[in-house]
Amino acid sequence: MEIALIPALADNYIFLLYEPEQKIAAVVDPAQAEPVLEKLHELGLNLVAIFNTHHHGDHIGGNTKLKKLFPNLVVYAGAKEEGRIPNQSVYLEDGDLIRFCDVVAQVMFLPGHTRSHIAYYFPPEKPQQPGNLFCGDVLFAGGCGRIFEGTAAQMFESLDRLRHLPGDTKIWCAHEYTLKNLHFALTIEPGNLHLQNRLKLEEIKRMQDQPTIPSVLELELQTNPFLRWDQPTVQHVAGSDVPVKVLAKIRAMKDSF
Repeated sequence: MEIALIPALADNYIFLLYEPEQKIAAVVDPAQAEPVLEKLHELGLNLVAIFNTHHHGDHIGGNTKLKKLFPNLVVYAGAKEEGRIPNQSVYLEDGDLIRFCDVVAQVMFLPGHTRSHIAYYFPPEKPQQPGNLFCGDVLFAGGCGRIFEGTAAQMFESLDRLRHLPGDTKIWCAHEYTLKNLHFALTIEPGNLHLQNRLKLEEIKRMQDQPTIPSVLELELQTNPFLRWDQPTVQHVAGSDVPVKVLAKIRAMKDSF
């Protein structure tokens, strides 16, 4: 399975998963149809599936047009999204398995950003290869999603599940928010050397118009305050050592940053 990153809208990323020999593709969270169609044409691919993580407009905006152009494609999304995902045909529960390109994705139910958010985790295809996590707006490079429909407790449980994936897992999140997230993170842990170094490297990427995505889970564990609620430095800023309270406090701080 190959992965192509497609920029869309102001700061969205769409991910095209494809098998070059079979010439088939699936798209994760098509914010728009047009850039997906351009990439399909460029690579000579037939679109067979959409994998939606949640119902927000900048993740489903291309569903209807793509379904019209590819009538046989299958639209996957969470079971709790019923009625909110255009053209949804498969209703997924936590732990369900999806086969694509001869690899199997595990469905993870990760509420918090919304009440029905899911992610798709593709374990490594071969030894010494990283897995791939398509996590929508739950976990970002250097940050996490706003808590809209869910609760801080749900977001904590969702992020804690992701913390336990293998450290080399590639994190394919759906927005280019990295620099702002890291600037905020430095207000929480100004003495974090990993964070300082990461910001410099990510700034160079953006100056060269390169994406900061994918990230890697191990790097997030070193630099992302929303995964570091057990660190004394983060707990001190939050004024608590209770993990859920730590997460809720720094998320509230980020909301007004």
